[in-house]
Amino acid sequence: MYQIDFKKPIHVHFIGIGGISMSGLAEILLEEHFTISGSDMNESEITNKLVSLGAKIAIGQKAENITDDIDLVVYTAAIREDNEEFQAVLAHNIPKLTRAELLGQMMDNYKNPVAIAGTHGKTTTTSMLTHILLAAEADPTISVGGILDAIGGNIRVGKSDILVTEACEYTNSYHSFHPMISIILNVEEDHMDFFKDLADIQKSFQTFARILPEDGLLIINGDMDCVDYVSEGVTAKIVTFGLEKEGVNYTAANIGFDERGNGYYDLVVDGDTKGHISLSVNGRHNIMNSLSVIAAAMHIGIDMEAIKTGLLNFTGTKRRFDYKGEVQGITVIDDYAHHPTEIKATLTAAVKYPHNEIWTIFQPHTYSRTIAFLDDFATSLALSDHIILTDIYAAREKDEGIVSSKDIVTRLEKLGKDVYYISDFADIEKFVLEKCKNNDLLITMGAGNVVNIGENLVK
Repeated sequence: MYQIDFKKPIHVHFIGIGGISMSGLAEILLEEHFTISGSDMNESEITNKLVSLGAKIAIGQKAENITDDIDLVVYTAAIREDNEEFQAVLAHNIPKLTRAELLGQMMDNYKNPVAIAGTHGKTTTTSMLTHILLAAEADPTISVGGILDAIGGNIRVGKSDILVTEACEYTNSYHSFHPMISIILNVEEDHMDFFKDLADIQKSFQTFARILPEDGLLIINGDMDCVDYVSEGVTAKIVTFGLEKEGVNYTAANIGFDERGNGYYDLVVDGDTKGHISLSVNGRHNIMNSLSVIAAAMHIGIDMEAIKTGLLNFTGTKRRFDYKGEVQGITVIDDYAHHPTEIKATLTAAVKYPHNEIWTIFQPHTYSRTIAFLDDFATSLALSDHIILTDIYAAREKDEGIVSSKDIVTRLEKLGKDVYYISDFADIEKFVLEKCKNNDLLITMGAGNVVNIGENLVK
């Protein structure tokens, strides 16, 4: 594998540079005085920002983008071998790395590289830890899979020995990482277009956990049934967090929620109460997320006051229970939830949010995920008073005609729920304005473009 020397800047070309993670890596290298070029299918705020920082970006992935002065090409798993630009890389015999391989090599430049993994909750948890480190003035480098106002985007380039990044299990890309601290939030079925079954996913997380060196630290959800299996063979120190099982290292006592559904609790570490924690995000799942980052922060050496301040300052990331505004007395929230467990967590938290009735507009994400979780989607969505299903967001997949949103509608009808299927976004906007009442809570939900509905309404 090609080894990059961060003390010797070279010309690196990114295929798919506009992606949330790829753009972050490009920005870090720009700060290190590398020459950066790249391509993407569309111009965006992200590509425009990179251009303003000195990158040269082509719109459209074409063979002509690959020039003889390029020393290294970085690409994502979404780039197929028949891609015209990728074929040109092969023809020029230019060294190449995947996005994950480059990030793994970047980690070697930091004393405290932190990788945050899990089927869900990665972006929120990474953002929580970011706020703690900012409160402590620790000057971290951050790569987060969402837009975080505190750092003005998805990337922050610091000067300290701390790097924090999300670690996604899809295509086993996180197996290329070199962390010293790993957090595993949860291990559940997802990305079934890649993994064979739950056992395959658990094996993947076990491999990720074992990457840690002996002087590393694994912070793992101790409430999981598979915690012993995932942590088997790990030579690093292991600490657990949780709310259900006895004997976890980090837990919460005297849990409560304020009038906005935001959690608070007494932090208990190895049986000793360490202080009172107040969150500015809602839901029991965010109490779990906060326990994991407290463990990481304490290991790094962050003091308790900075931990408390950072967690209180964190009000969420974009598309995670994201308040959009009000229209006709209806509160509009957007949430990225696209897995049944995420949906359940979001709607459970929404119950504690001031409201009359809850309306959820759900856009399933990918056909493979939809068909894998049909019954689970229905069960989770049933927590809402009223549900509107729109068409599946295909993302990287093709519609083979095997599954549709109507299959979820049928299951919700059997559960006795008030549910509707509406394909056109404009029709949905008209429908909810007619049906929703004053003080109702309207949630647009999914990882696709369903967010546009709520944004159009509040405009």
